[in-house]
Amino acid sequence: MSLLDHDARSLSLINWLENSLALEVIELTAASSDASFRRYFRVIHSGGRHIVMDAPPEQENTEPFIRIAQLFGSAGLHVPHIFQHDSKLGFLLLEDLGSVNLLDSLNPGNAGRLYRQALSSLLKLQTGIDCAVCGLPAYDTALLSRELAIFTDWFLEKWLGVTLPISIRQPLQQLLIDSALEQPQVCVHRDFHSRNLMVLDGDAPGVIDFQDAVIGPISYDVVSLLRDCYIRWPETRVEQWAYDYYQKLGQAGLVQVDFALFKRWFDLMGLQRHLKAVGIFARLHLRDGKSGYLADIPRTMAHITTVCELYPELEAFKVFLTRQVLPIYRTAL
Repeated sequence: MSLLDHDARSLSLINWLENSLALEVIELTAASSDASFRRYFRVIHSGGRHIVMDAPPEQENTEPFIRIAQLFGSAGLHVPHIFQHDSKLGFLLLEDLGSVNLLDSLNPGNAGRLYRQALSSLLKLQTGIDCAVCGLPAYDTALLSRELAIFTDWFLEKWLGVTLPISIRQPLQQLLIDSALEQPQVCVHRDFHSRNLMVLDGDAPGVIDFQDAVIGPISYDVVSLLRDCYIRWPETRVEQWAYDYYQKLGQAGLVQVDFALFKRWFDLMGLQRHLKAVGIFARLHLRDGKSGYLADIPRTMAHITTVCELYPELEAFKVFLTRQVLPIYRTAL
């Protein structure tokens, strides 16, 4: 058996596998971690192989993961099957979807096919869940405001020592929130991007990290995927993929606006998401000592400046970024 850290949680996990589940463990190795307190291990045992989620109950609640896995599975998405769970301990035994995610697999030649598969799964999510009865929380004004504050609090103020003037901050926040709330509301994964989609045999990707799902704007997940914080494509390709998906949404009766308005929703929703992401990357660096995400800030900032150049309403924010934020950010690297 191989385990990186023989800490109390790891020993408790081994005890759960061997004694509570009666598995004859052959090997236990770290599979991945994420931006939360959750960790994932791959366990090989006499009966096969699984993924084990370690979610310390004092920091993580496994109930949303279990409930939303059932919800997404009922809509036809390939989410990890949950074989066993102990919510009190914070351990789950999951289906092993492999170790190859979409980001590892994408190249200019296969991107069209892989994104079509991912977007087919997204369409199932957006058409297959009844927002009125699913019990998911709303992506409302309060949540959108809290997320936008992550950028100003952690990236600008705590890391760079810069304050966004209220004369810029208030109109920016109102613009982004109004755009989000005027869109058709559907089930939103909230982290539907290339690191959370696993490449499997067949046409449908495995979908993970869905426990923060909400009911929110129809453009949120599609822009999360096509303007990913972890990979960037030429804008002509992004717009074509967005248009193709817009047509599918129209055929499904989910949107009844022209593409110009949908593209505006897409752009402004992406701006909101990317501002939040930059703030989260800074918070992971400053608070949690997870500095690897700093490498993703330049790409994410490029998405932000691209959108700011498209809309006159964002001119003041664009000037603030280019003249005051980016010069200080470059010296902080």
